[in-house]
Amino acid sequence: MTTKVQIVFYSMYGHVYRLAEAVAEGVREAGAEATLLQVSELVPEEILAKSGADKARAVFSHVPLAQVGQLAEADAIVFGTPTRFGNMCAQMRNFLDQTGGLWAKGALIGKVGSVFTSSATQHGGQETTLTSFHTTLLHHGMVIVGVPYSEARQTTLAEISGGSPYGASTITDGNGSRQPSDNELAIARFQGRHVVSIAAKLRA
Repeated sequence: MTTKVQIVFYSMYGHVYRLAEAVAEGVREAGAEATLLQVSELVPEEILAKSGADKARAVFSHVPLAQVGQLAEADAIVFGTPTRFGNMCAQMRNFLDQTGGLWAKGALIGKVGSVFTSSATQHGGQETTLTSFHTTLLHHGMVIVGVPYSEARQTTLAEISGGSPYGASTITDGNGSRQPSDNELAIARFQGRHVVSIAAKLRA
């Protein structure tokens, strides 16, 4: 049977969405089924319009909203969230806080869980966002998968780049002008492939 991977993300300006696409590309390269889903917006429309986020979000408006019950159908779930003061964003926290029913049934136990993120600066809390996100996945009994150092792109010193053993990431600059680099997207694709590899082994 084909391994089913859900990529569940929140993106305000499109950076996390671009990483989500790259993760999905990696999943498909590994022969698995990738489903992109986004969590619900909490910011009022007038605020999104003032910040210009409404136009950025229109690019991925076709992506369906994630439903909590769907998570149980996946073999692996890769979550994407921007960093908010070193933590996941409120939209993702709100979504995860609705998974109590799945927790009570143990519906996610043994499934692969993985995370990717973005931040405005190099030291803007990417690693704390990723590792603190893992806590919720561990409460669900999920098997945490990151990015091992066999993905050597995360060690580059030739350029500024996101990516760590905890997950793929990108740096957006304070005004959001920087888009994910080729190196960052390659790490995200690796993460997608690696998630499939581990999920397939767990199903064997």
